[in-house]
Amino acid sequence: MEASVILPILKKKLAFLSGGKDRRSGLILTIPLCLEQTNMDELSVTLDYLLSIPSEKCKARGFTVIVDGRKSQWNVVKTVVLMLQNVVPAEVSLVCVVKPDEFWDKKVTHFCFWKEKDRLGFEVILVSANKLTRYIEPCQLTEDFGGSLTYDHMDWLNKRLVFEKFTKESTSLLDELALINNGSDKGNQQEKERSVDLNFLPSVDPETVLQTGHELLSELQQRRFNGSDGGVSWSPMDDELLAQPQVMKLLDSLREQYTRYQEVCRQRSKRTQLEEIQQKVMQVVNWLEGPGSEQLRAQWGIGDSIRASQALQQKHEEIESQHSEWFAVYVELNQQIAALLNAGDEEDLVELKSLQQQLSDVCYRQASQLEFRQNLLQAALEFHGVAQDLSQQLDGLLGMLCVDVAPADGASIQQTLKLLEEKLKSVDVGLQGLREKGQGLLDQISNQASWAYGKDVTIENKENVDHIQGVMEDMQLRKQRCEDMVDVRRLKMLQMVQLFKCEEDAAQAVEWLSELLDALLKTHIRLGDDAQETKVLLEKHRKFVDVAQSTYDYGRQLLQATVVLCQSLRCTSRSSGDTLPRLNRVWKQFTIASEERVHRLEMAIAFHSNAEKILQDCPEEPEAINDEEQFDEIEAVGKSLLDRLTVPVVYPDGLMLMKPCLYRKGQVPQSQDDAFLQISEDK
Repeated sequence: MEASVILPILKKKLAFLSGGKDRRSGLILTIPLCLEQTNMDELSVTLDYLLSIPSEKCKARGFTVIVDGRKSQWNVVKTVVLMLQNVVPAEVSLVCVVKPDEFWDKKVTHFCFWKEKDRLGFEVILVSANKLTRYIEPCQLTEDFGGSLTYDHMDWLNKRLVFEKFTKESTSLLDELALINNGSDKGNQQEKERSVDLNFLPSVDPETVLQTGHELLSELQQRRFNGSDGGVSWSPMDDELLAQPQVMKLLDSLREQYTRYQEVCRQRSKRTQLEEIQQKVMQVVNWLEGPGSEQLRAQWGIGDSIRASQALQQKHEEIESQHSEWFAVYVELNQQIAALLNAGDEEDLVELKSLQQQLSDVCYRQASQLEFRQNLLQAALEFHGVAQDLSQQLDGLLGMLCVDVAPADGASIQQTLKLLEEKLKSVDVGLQGLREKGQGLLDQISNQASWAYGKDVTIENKENVDHIQGVMEDMQLRKQRCEDMVDVRRLKMLQMVQLFKCEEDAAQAVEWLSELLDALLKTHIRLGDDAQETKVLLEKHRKFVDVAQSTYDYGRQLLQATVVLCQSLRCTSRSSGDTLPRLNRVWKQFTIASEERVHRLEMAIAFHSNAEKILQDCPEEPEAINDEEQFDEIEAVGKSLLDRLTVPVVYPDGLMLMKPCLYRKGQVPQSQDDAFLQISEDK
């Protein structure tokens, strides 16, 4: 029977064990009767409960029952005393009925209980409250009977409820812990196949029950000695009534079972954690080797343009994002496995290391595949970028070649030719870069089979290889066509440069010839003081004429070259309409002036030679020259020379005109100029 079941009855305090003892160390049971009618059934229940509390050893010493009838009637007291025969006949050794001072007939009452002594089995004494000390020590009596023993019924009842609750919970908890612990031992013997009992959890928290027990034990130990007026009185409630040894025994058993339970929980938690890790590892491995690998197998292309490669890269980033979630789980699992390995449980080391190795191998292999795919796509993107740049360069070069060149001078042609060469060189560099990128990409594609998990990627690789090689061959052909066109354009430009150079040099030849003509007219005027000097001047003049002749011939050759170049370039040269007439006009003027200069020098030589001969024959008396005919001839030559010197060589209209020379009869002019001069003289 539990106090919580009959709590309303116990609260009425129909009977109680105060903790006091008689002189035989028997417990004192007090039944305080009141003015109201006492419910005998409730009293019987109360007595049954109270008598179930002491141990058998205490019960063997017997009970002293104090029936307090001071506030009750004799019939009620008698009924209670008789009821004790049925409730606790063997345990009751003495019944002390406390009577009122002025009530009941002593003789009648004493005689009545005396007659029933043998039948009752215990002695009944009618005694007043102040005389109870004859039978019981005052320190064992409560204050109601003049004693010093302190008793608080509600405090006792509350502690009793706590004790019973602790006893019930601890007993149930001990059974549950024993079941769990025994199930764990059974599971260990059967190769760690856990029993169903291991799935059970205690119905109450062991920590809470232990705390309650310790608090109860502490309270019981504090009640061991209770003082009254400075004195010390022994309270048996901590030993016999409140069962301090029972609490201590329960606490010891609980601690033992709870320690085992904690170890079981630790092993269970470790095993559960290991199984969870194993399950998560298999989830990661299965996904990486399943859907993850399938995603990579499906992505084999490299794209045929920058946009296509960028789209593949974006798709690959999505795949990497999905893998990152599983890699994060891998990192977490690796840390958990490392923590378990550091715990040093040898029985799980092999399994943990195997899981860790398997997980690391799969994750590292998958990460390598992702990195390889990313590098492949990056190389493809760079390849297509270089191909696009090269295509744009070739388009620009082709556009430049398709535009006809009409430069104004040789400098602009040289600049255009230099720009053309730079563009061609840039195309060469771009093509070389494309080949390097393409070869690197081909090398990476050739290694793709190493992570294909047995998948035949020959067809996919062939498509990629054909595309790369096709792009490089197409760029090579386009570059070759541009080179051919550049060669043609270069030849044309060089011819144009040569044309401009010939025209410039021809114009320069005209300028040089004009300068020679100007020098001839302005500086070549001396005829010499004697025949020897005149001959020297004539020789110099002939050399001067040779220089002019070379200049004229050079100009003619240049103009002939321009004609050939114009025919080759299919263009009209300005030289044929301007430079050639100028060259011919200046040369004609120079020729006339030169011939006039020669005539004058020859006349001067003739004059000086004849004069020197006559003077040599008659050096002292020139007046005595007898050959009058010879003298007249010299005079005529001299006058003719003087007349010729007074006539200008070039008229304002640009025609050359000389004074006629004296020719002997029958002498024929030696050139068209002589004929022209002779005709002019005839006119």
